[in-house]
Amino acid sequence: MGGFFGAVSKRDIVLDVFFGTDYHSHLGTRYAGMAVWNEKGCKRQIHTIDNTPFRTKFEKDLADFSGCCGIGCISDTDPQPLLVRSKFGTYAIVTVGVINNAEKLVQSCFSEHSLQFMVNSYGDVNPTELVAALINEEDSLTEGILRAQALIDGSMTMLIMTGPGEIIAARDRVGRLPVLIGRNEEGCCISFENFAYDKLGYHDAYEVGPGEIVKVTPEGWETLSPAGEQMKICAFLWTYYGYPNSRYEGMNVEVMRYRNGALLAQQDEARGGIPEVDCIAGMPDSGVPHAIGYANKAGIPFARPFIKYTPTWPRSFMPATQDVRNQVAKMKQIPVPELIENKKILFVDDSIVRGTQVRETVDFLRECGAAEVHMRSACPPIMYNCKFLNFSRNNADTDLLARKTVQELEGDAGKEHLDEYADAGTERGQCLLKSICEKIGFASLAYQSLDGLLEAIGIDREKVCTYCWTGKDL
Repeated sequence: MGGFFGAVSKRDIVLDVFFGTDYHSHLGTRYAGMAVWNEKGCKRQIHTIDNTPFRTKFEKDLADFSGCCGIGCISDTDPQPLLVRSKFGTYAIVTVGVINNAEKLVQSCFSEHSLQFMVNSYGDVNPTELVAALINEEDSLTEGILRAQALIDGSMTMLIMTGPGEIIAARDRVGRLPVLIGRNEEGCCISFENFAYDKLGYHDAYEVGPGEIVKVTPEGWETLSPAGEQMKICAFLWTYYGYPNSRYEGMNVEVMRYRNGALLAQQDEARGGIPEVDCIAGMPDSGVPHAIGYANKAGIPFARPFIKYTPTWPRSFMPATQDVRNQVAKMKQIPVPELIENKKILFVDDSIVRGTQVRETVDFLRECGAAEVHMRSACPPIMYNCKFLNFSRNNADTDLLARKTVQELEGDAGKEHLDEYADAGTERGQCLLKSICEKIGFASLAYQSLDGLLEAIGIDREKVCTYCWTGKDL
């Protein structure tokens, strides 16, 4: 996915941008960059972070950075920030989002303006460069941002640093991602994650609304284009992507996960009872708080039957190929034999996407002597690949475990009954659960209901994006 952090102040902000960006590392694993503006101009550095954390890549660059205005980003899509020279002057830009109609927009730029773009080895245009090209066609940056967001099929949130004392922040049209402004006595910062600026001495000041564009200076912020009325913030920020300390729309991630796990246990009780197991465990790391909530509600001990070894491979989807990802996931799992042998264990995971790694985990637990492995997913069956935030990198919905299983059960006709398959109270829903259990080796399986998930998030459910479960956009 990706994230960004920016700061503008009456003092040097290099360390703020460095640490603030580093605190977004859980949101992406491919590229990272920083750009800082001072009296000499704008200095930028970009590194790949596939195998090395942000902090270690940029520590050596800090001595060359200085200035009172800067931005940084973590990106899963393209190298950025970009420095753009335009009729508006030179500016630095970072973006987070997805452009599904990129090729159409590129062709439009070719035909109407004879523009040219840099491309990667696959011929793809850097989406941030494309956004800048769309912005530059209008008479002001604000009009350009509005035009770009209107033309983009997908979502687009961005920061634009226009000079030594100004940053423009634009949240995507329906607020699928958060944009928060923090403040201290000397200036302001812009961030996805509030805990990032809490640690740096800023306090909560303003939450940018969906589609809103604001100008941020050391003195404060000014709305350049007002927020829209409709919001669809991504539910996965709470279930998976968000760091435990984060708050979105006032709702803390860790608190939501405890509540979600408790509701999942309550749902099990209502549907026939919680399985007789020796312990409840969470799939590390984001499944753990959901499992704690489940265990507390069920009155069953919480345990950690295996521990992830993360010093060298902090995230298992960093490698480029699925085979390597699977091997890394296997190498990371260090068992505690005393908590596995002859034990019946109920695991809770944040979600089940493709099912590849969870199958490997079940095999691993069986090899370690587990008597039974029960599985609970903290969100409903994923039926659609996200087209807004690069949550899943697959192109085909049938690569998703739930959709693949539906296809195997009923062929193309199954697409007409996805709502039933997602509902454990229906015959098709029970058939889905049984088939996945047989395929992966679960003793039992249950998914959180959509109603339960939305109840756990606790904000107006009409403001939450549930596309990956329902296929409904707005």
